[in-house]
Amino acid sequence: MKIVIAPDSFKESLSAPEVAAALARGIKRAAPDAHIICVPMADGGEGTVQAVLGATQSQPRSNWVQNALGQPIQAQWALLPEQTAVIEMACAAGLEHIAPSQRDALRATTFGVGELIKHALDAGARHIVLGLGGSATNDGGAGMLSALGLRLLDAQRTPLAAGGAALAKLKFIDASNFDVRLEHTKITIASDVNNPLCGPLGASAIFGPQKGATPEQVHMLDAALSHFADICAQQLGHDRRDAAGSGAAGGVGFAAHAWMHSTFRPGAAVIAEIGGLEQAVQGASFVITGEGRMDAQTLLGKTPMGVAQIAQRAGVPTIAIAGSLGPGYQGLYRVGIEAAFSLVSGPMSLTQACENVSSLLEDRAEDVVRLWLAAAKH
Repeated sequence: MKIVIAPDSFKESLSAPEVAAALARGIKRAAPDAHIICVPMADGGEGTVQAVLGATQSQPRSNWVQNALGQPIQAQWALLPEQTAVIEMACAAGLEHIAPSQRDALRATTFGVGELIKHALDAGARHIVLGLGGSATNDGGAGMLSALGLRLLDAQRTPLAAGGAALAKLKFIDASNFDVRLEHTKITIASDVNNPLCGPLGASAIFGPQKGATPEQVHMLDAALSHFADICAQQLGHDRRDAAGSGAAGGVGFAAHAWMHSTFRPGAAVIAEIGGLEQAVQGASFVITGEGRMDAQTLLGKTPMGVAQIAQRAGVPTIAIAGSLGPGYQGLYRVGIEAAFSLVSGPMSLTQACENVSSLLEDRAEDVVRLWLAAAKH
């Protein structure tokens, strides 16, 4: 019996490789002779680098960069043998690294993301996969571009301060020192966000509040990003503010569209391709996937859905194990998931569940395999 394990991380509990290892231990309890292949997964957000490191022979790299508030942070990324770098913007500019009381959507910067890209280029990367998600920023990717040599200047030709609000003062863009290596580097953006940069469905309106922006600040940031897009369009001769995904990660998607000639792809599909999931599921009895919470939002391209679609194309059933099952999770049955199970075995607090997540994963995996073996007998 061949079983493929392809879960996302369980946020604030275990990384995707750790989840996969726990599930594997549970499977072995029920079927000691099972052939298990672990392909840790992610969708471009938090945990993407850990998933890639767990699923491939890539080299872990780490560099000191700026976090969203300009403070030093050590950010990890991965370099694959074929000179492909996998960068997770959340490692540098992630919301999880900023205490709720310190979140500042007006001032937060993506400068550290640009620093990571520069480190990857210095290491010889010729293809950069940039995962967008979990950002604390709303600067349109301006900080990232600045770290790569783009100079954003006000009317006095003074460099702008960090953050999205400062973009309202943008007058000139000096691209003379913009890193020329980007012209010869393939950039793939791993993201499931299709929002435009500005407007009621834009980066500021939809994602700004979770980054600490008040209604007044949302309006201010939206106007600043619109002005940024105006100046970029004058400089480049094309306007990408309405391109699908431009609103991702506080507008990093816009910077990637406009200045880096990037290709946008669903995050789970990109990570599955890197990890070889399509090859792994061939001939499998079934696939186990999962994430911390599964509900109707999982249908918007999160990891379990992406895994199920790949397995379904190969004629392999998928079973999901989640920390909790929320409203609308049954919609996953229409996209290839045969059954979904909650992790918890009885009433317990979130704290208790997080503390015992490893043993709970083992138990549920054993239960699933025992049920599968029992059905096979008949």
